[in-house]
Amino acid sequence: MKQLKNYIKGFMKYKDLLKELVARDIKIRYRRSVLGMFWTILNPILMMCVFTVVFSRLFRSDIDNFTIYFLCGNVLWSFMTESTNNALNSIVGNQSLIKKVYIPKYFFPLSKVLSSLVNLFFAYIAMMIVMLVTKTPFSVTMLLSVLPIFYVMLFSIGLGMCLAAWMVFFRDVFQLYSVITLAWMYLTPMFYPASLLEEVLPAALRWNPMYHYITYLRCLVLERKIPGIAENIVCLAFSVTIFLIGLRVFYKKQDKFILYI
Repeated sequence: MKQLKNYIKGFMKYKDLLKELVARDIKIRYRRSVLGMFWTILNPILMMCVFTVVFSRLFRSDIDNFTIYFLCGNVLWSFMTESTNNALNSIVGNQSLIKKVYIPKYFFPLSKVLSSLVNLFFAYIAMMIVMLVTKTPFSVTMLLSVLPIFYVMLFSIGLGMCLAAWMVFFRDVFQLYSVITLAWMYLTPMFYPASLLEEVLPAALRWNPMYHYITYLRCLVLERKIPGIAENIVCLAFSVTIFLIGLRVFYKKQDKFILYI
């Protein structure tokens, strides 16, 4: 727990710097973009149109309200992949800054995850717009969407810190992670019913954190129910475990970064 205390101490001391890094990431992301932040609303809607046309035909008898079913999964999945991919390059991409001034190194992957929350926010708005168009009922349980978002954010911070640390020493991590996320996506029931995977590969659901997070959000939005304590424990356990592993890996490797970047 020593590294956790050090991180907390450094966070409190340099929290204003973290805000600047997050703001910088957001500005860079939308620089020279004609649509700007509007694209973060348009993108999930366009993705939804494509997947609805293709997959609603295949699974129309198994999935009710396929459009929102897909968007619930896509909102969280896009956030996780975007934030971790950005975090992966955060140390290597800021090598000139790291060599010049002292900044808590974990701020770089952390800022990438936090800046990706902006896209998540607009993607969630896009989903609510589609709910209005498709006349999907809103429920007060949607207010608890902050819980699965928090679980995914904590998970993404831990995974992002691991990836950022490994990327410094093994540049092939970038290519490897792209393959892993592709396989991971197809093993996560975003555009097909979970029952298909339960029949052939149930372990892929049981040990897939993203499946649990997405199911949690679908329960709040589509079923208008609040998941029980067991579901919250499972989601929190995955998130905290990966978060602590990420802290541990990053803490052990960060002093050697300067020798490899």
